[in-house]
Amino acid sequence: MKTENKNYILRNGRVIDPSCGIDAVGDIGIQDGRICGPKRVKNPQIIDVKGLVIAPGLIDMHVHLRQPGRNDKETIQSGTMAAAAGGFTTVVAMPNTSPPADNPGTIEYIRLLSERKGFVNVLPCACITKAQEGKEMVGIGGLKKAGAAALSDDGKCVQNHEIMRHVMEYSKSFGIPILDHCEDEILSSGGLMHEGLWSVLLGIRGITSASEELMIARDIILSEHTGCPIHIQHISSVAGVRMIRNAQKRKISVSAEATPHHIALTDECMKSFDSNYKMNPPLRSEKDRLAIIAGLKDGTISVIASDHAPHTETEKLVELDNAPFGIAGLETELAICLDELYHKKNLTLSELISKWTTGPAAILGLNAGTLKTGSAADVIIFNPDEECFIDSSTFFSKSKNTPFNGRKTRGRNLATIVKGRIVYSRLPRIKGLF
Repeated sequence: MKTENKNYILRNGRVIDPSCGIDAVGDIGIQDGRICGPKRVKNPQIIDVKGLVIAPGLIDMHVHLRQPGRNDKETIQSGTMAAAAGGFTTVVAMPNTSPPADNPGTIEYIRLLSERKGFVNVLPCACITKAQEGKEMVGIGGLKKAGAAALSDDGKCVQNHEIMRHVMEYSKSFGIPILDHCEDEILSSGGLMHEGLWSVLLGIRGITSASEELMIARDIILSEHTGCPIHIQHISSVAGVRMIRNAQKRKISVSAEATPHHIALTDECMKSFDSNYKMNPPLRSEKDRLAIIAGLKDGTISVIASDHAPHTETEKLVELDNAPFGIAGLETELAICLDELYHKKNLTLSELISKWTTGPAAILGLNAGTLKTGSAADVIIFNPDEECFIDSSTFFSKSKNTPFNGRKTRGRNLATIVKGRIVYSRLPRIKGLF
């Protein structure tokens, strides 16, 4: 969405920028869509943000925007409105659309539509294999040229190890990152929740964590063999975190992300039989949840991502067996993580922000997630202490499928600036685009 650029000085905020090691009260200047010194801004509008945090715009590298194909669930317009409201200025759009984003034409379509309808920066992700069938590698060079920022068969996992090896070899040559949903489909087949105490008590077929861990091990082995970096999506188990930690100690180029729901929830939630707790990988045990937090604290897990997976109310309001996996997450992500990680003193505010800025920027090779002079003015302003209740009826996302509805949280995004434009605002007398 295009609007006239304005020049601003954000005054008296607590500036936190992990890329520069800054955490101090100060001012930020924005001129012609770029960050600059406050004294260099010509005819600025002064916005006093005393008591609030100014941070680089957040990056969510795992988002489903559903377009093309499932506009009833989400569109690029509604999904990017949700992202802006949540404090995200850049999102990576997963390729399991309809048709899948496995060719340059679909990537080009997503890219151009995002420029016209999007409120934040949208980076299209391309499939690893044609039609996500795991049988034939895509044309990586053409996809990158069309604007693909990464490769993933998210929602599915390439089961053929030889194909995955070739993909990693070509990916390394073209310098495009691979984001892998790790799942052995035979081991996970028919499962609805984590295999453990609660699946037994509830009589629900479980998904063993071994189904995820086998493919994490496969990816680590192939990464070491090919020298290709690999990023593990939505890690969920103790052993998975341990394997990645050990691989990193051996200097293997493997990184990982955690989701807010795996940080905040466990498989015990499934005793409600609420399909909003049904996701893949599933919510696991308290021991797994604590291992994820430990991995975030020691740096093993460098990224937090929502795995924003919007579904219609009709799809979720069915028997648990028939309900799709996944939840909407862009508008709850910041608040849940502030609650679980910052306010519970697991991470400092700077460490938490790095999981959405320097972490994903390094993996994706982006010049983003920073307030360095000359960089694009992608900025958020938030109050880490403001108390509020999550109300899914107010979501900008077309889908309301969240397990966090009604939860009291501390922390709220108040303004999102993308390339110097105030896209979203809850600040007094400051208007956004929607």
